[in-house]
Amino acid sequence: MVFLKLEIKAELENVTDLAPSGDHDFEYFFKVICNSCHEEHPKYITLKRSETRNISNSRGSAHLVWRCGNCKKESSASFVDESKPYSADGQFATLLKMECRGLEFKDFAPKGRWTCKGETGTNFSDVDLEEDDWVDYDEKAKVDVRISNIESRWTRA
Repeated sequence: MVFLKLEIKAELENVTDLAPSGDHDFEYFFKVICNSCHEEHPKYITLKRSETRNISNSRGSAHLVWRCGNCKKESSASFVDESKPYSADGQFATLLKMECRGLEFKDFAPKGRWTCKGETGTNFSDVDLEEDDWVDYDEKAKVDVRISNIESRWTRA
């Protein structure tokens, strides 16, 4: 068992508190590597906090139960705690933490809808980060808002 944390980094312009929209039902996209044969799954897999699966030959469950297509070994992963809003402009900060058994995550795709807040408290609830650059206008503050240069990395927790 290993604990991994997903850290993200982005340039925030006039916004703060970047977070997945509806964290419990948010669909995360990760790349997976089998720890037994080191095979990387060719596609992104998806996980939601609201969904769990039973682990074979066990009484436990996990958010991800995955069987490697190469060596057929079953592995699992579970969210450890709630995600944390990102506000560390230009610095890596922890978004979430996972408990992994038999697999590791390699990549993260920031697909789906995200939320953030303008500096005056304006809520932006339809932030799309798939293009690596999101721009809008904060009417209260009368300034452009932007999120760009999104990066991520997995590290041991």
